[in-house]
Amino acid sequence: MKENLILTEEWDKTFPKSDKVNHSKITFYNRYGITLAADMYEPKNAEGKLAAIAVSGPFGAVKEQAAGLYAQTMAERGFLTIAFDPSFTGESGGNPRYVASPDINTEDFQAAVDFLSIQDNVDPEKIGIIGICGWGGMALNAAAIDTRIKATVASTMYDMTRVNAKGYFDAEDSEEARYEKRRTLNAQRTEDYKNGTYALAGGVADDVPDDAPFFVKDYHDYYKTKRGYHARSLNSNGGWNITSSLSFLNMPILQYADEIRSAVLLIHGEKAHSCYFSRDAYSMLKGDNKELMIIPGAVHTDLYDKTDVIPFDKMTEFFNKYLK
Repeated sequence: MKENLILTEEWDKTFPKSDKVNHSKITFYNRYGITLAADMYEPKNAEGKLAAIAVSGPFGAVKEQAAGLYAQTMAERGFLTIAFDPSFTGESGGNPRYVASPDINTEDFQAAVDFLSIQDNVDPEKIGIIGICGWGGMALNAAAIDTRIKATVASTMYDMTRVNAKGYFDAEDSEEARYEKRRTLNAQRTEDYKNGTYALAGGVADDVPDDAPFFVKDYHDYYKTKRGYHARSLNSNGGWNITSSLSFLNMPILQYADEIRSAVLLIHGEKAHSCYFSRDAYSMLKGDNKELMIIPGAVHTDLYDKTDVIPFDKMTEFFNKYLK
C-alpha cells in the first residue's frame, strides 16, 4: 500500500528551527492508499502520553511554510504535532500531481488522526487539528465526520467549495455562471486527455499590477518573496491543475458543520478579504464550545507567518481546555 517517498533531510523551512523541540520526518497513509509526508515536532524532554495536533494548509502551500510554523510553535507549548503535505502535493504521494479533492483532502486529516492515535507517546483521546486557509474548511469538514477529533482550529479559513461554486463574495452565484465554469473546465479535461498531461493554472503571479486587489498583493508578498517562497509550493510556482476545481463545484464541504459537537475555534483577520468565510461558518456552528476570534487590523496572510499576529496563546489555551 505504501509508496516510497523521497524526503529531504535538510532543514528547508521558511522559518528557523527551534531548539525546544525534536524534529523528524515521518510518513503515513490514507484510506485511498496515498502515502503522506509530514514533519513531526515533539517537545524536548516530554514524558508520558501527550496531546497531539495535526496541521495542514494553506491551500497551495507545503508543510515547510505556514503549517510547519504552527506545528513547531505548538510543540514548543507542549503538544506533539505533525505538519503534513496533502495528497498530490509537496513531498506526499498520489498521482496525478497538483490536484485537490474535497473528499480526499478531508480524508488526509482523518489519516493524520489514524497515525497519531496509535503512537506510543500520544493520548488517542486528546487529538486536535489545525487547518489554515483552504484547509480550514477541510478541517471543519473532518471535524464533522470524525468523532476522534476533540478540538479544531480553522485559521484564516477559506471554504474552497463555496468560492469555486459561487465566486468571491458569492458574486458568481448563478446557474449560468456555474455552467460556464463547468463547460470551460470540461473542455480542458478533453485537452488534457488528448495531450496526456494536466495543464497547470499558474500559481501566484510573478508581477502584480498596481491596480490588483490588495489580497492579490498580499499573496505575492508571501509566496513570491523570501518571506514565504518554497520550491515545492504550488502557489509559489506553477499552481494547481486547471481542472482541479471541478469537484469543488458541486460538493459543499460545510454541509453538516452544524452537527459538529467537538470544540471549534475560528480565527480570522478583521481586514482579510476572506473573513466572511469564518463569520458565516461560525453562524452555522452550535454549542457553547464554539468561538470566533477576529484579529483587529489583520489581513489574510498575516495569519500565515506573523508570530506577533497569530494568537498562539489563545490556541494553546483552547487546546489545553479541550484536549484535557
